[in-house]
Amino acid sequence: MIIGFIIWTIVSVIMLIIGIVTWRSKKAVGFFTGVTPPEVTDVKKYNHTVAVLWIVYGVLLELCGIPFLYLKQNDAGFILPMCIAVALSLALVIVYVFIEKKYRFRKR
Repeated sequence: MIIGFIIWTIVSVIMLIIGIVTWRSKKAVGFFTGVTPPEVTDVKKYNHTVAVLWIVYGVLLELCGIPFLYLKQNDAGFILPMCIAVALSLALVIVYVFIEKKYRFRKR
């Protein structure tokens, strides 16, 4: 199912692009849509950490899409990459929460 793999790859590349843009950003980046970026203690380290998170997510997402190359249309094996993608997405959010907690500016 080449078409499924191509679509999966496009999404993975978008995640990599988000990581690259985040790495180059001079201002603190937001993670969730519609939420203002947090005030952080070190913008450069925060952005680089979040960028690495996005890049690792994009690479792992691409790797879990490889079975699409070998599965036939309507094969039950599609369930595994989808479950892995959901688990990766949840892990992405959980790791980001720890990153934000580490770099958030604390008022005294």
